[in-house]
Amino acid sequence: MHTLLDFDGNLPAYVNSTNGKTADNKGAYDVTLLKGSVIVADCFYNDFSLLNVWDSKGVFFVIRHKENLQYVTIQEKGLPENLHQHIMKDEIIELKDQASKTKFPNKLRRVSVWDQENEQIIELITNQFKWSPNTISELYKSRWQVEIFFRDINQLLHIKSFIGTSENAVMIQIWTALITILIHKAVKAQFKFDWYLSNLVAFIKLNLLSY
Repeated sequence: MHTLLDFDGNLPAYVNSTNGKTADNKGAYDVTLLKGSVIVADCFYNDFSLLNVWDSKGVFFVIRHKENLQYVTIQEKGLPENLHQHIMKDEIIELKDQASKTKFPNKLRRVSVWDQENEQIIELITNQFKWSPNTISELYKSRWQVEIFFRDINQLLHIKSFIGTSENAVMIQIWTALITILIHKAVKAQFKFDWYLSNLVAFIKLNLLSY
């Protein structure tokens, strides 16, 4: 499921279901994005042709780059003292590898962030040069909502077996599960109690045929 999750409400604004052979970044080419949008994604979307398409359309991105990224530092920006100590580096770069540079000829901003919880360095690239490095890091941190969304689908509405084996039958069952979880989230948003989705599902099952 190639999914565009809207930050406002953490609900999908776009979903395209394909076979397992379609890579994450290839599915992203079909997503229609408005100018000024901000896309936050993991390193699987570190596709410079895709990033160039987004950049040319006025779409901003914050992407975790791969460890083997080859680049040249054009400018290293100063970091504010005694503030946002988790920001390790903020610099302007150009891609060094000729093949990558052909796909994305423009400059990029590279921000290194220390992830205290997982004790690792997270290295990000973006085409947004005006926001603070802390804003860039907070944007990437919000990407975890994608994992939460798919966790809900996999754990709470997991499909143990398929009723039919044709492509159409499989798609119907997947879309039915997706519609179900969206209805649950809509109902949960109207409740006065802050229940987990699993509690809500159990409550509906118990009271489905009761007054």
